Amino acid sequence: MESSQKIKRAKKLPIAITLEEYESLIRATNSQRQKLAFYFGFNIGLRVSEVIKLEPRDIDVEEGKIFIRMAKGSKDRIVPLPKGFQKKYLSLLPLGIGARALQKGFKISAKKSGLLERKPTAHFHSLRHGFATRFLELGGNIQLLKTLMGHTNISTTDIYNQLNPKVALDAYKELW
Repeated sequence: MESSQKIKRAKKLPIAITLEEYESLIRATNSQRQKLAFYFGFNIGLRVSEVIKLEPRDIDVEEGKIFIRMAKGSKDRIVPLPKGFQKKYLSLLPLGIGARALQKGFKISAKKSGLLERKPTAHFHSLRHGFATRFLELGGNIQLLKTLMGHTNISTTDIYNQLNPKVALDAYKELW
């Protein structure tokens, strides 16, 4: 094989957490800070690095938005504040938890909730995948999802159509 040729690796579909699995995970979590981190991961699709950087000044409760500073690719973005957010949560920010500790906390809660029995490779990022999948499942637009997720390329976002082809299957049923 020539050195200029790239080796293609198999593209596995991401592991997404369902609403029921998320609720079970929250019930199995003792730490309020971890619960808040999981809340942001599942309800607005934040990455672990974005969650740990959040500060009270980034959240505008009156306007209902969160300013994400220096996300992946050193990009800023604004996302909506998830429904159910309460001002009292601001006192938990910044979380004061590192990425590894938060990922370990996720694994512990996932094991306690039984999630790892069903999805052994689930990890914190699975919350983000769950958000994206649920957004499309509820009828959200792929372009809006791209913006919310902070993706540069729509092909990155399109993986969620493959993960949950419900929209495509429903459209097919209507057409045929």
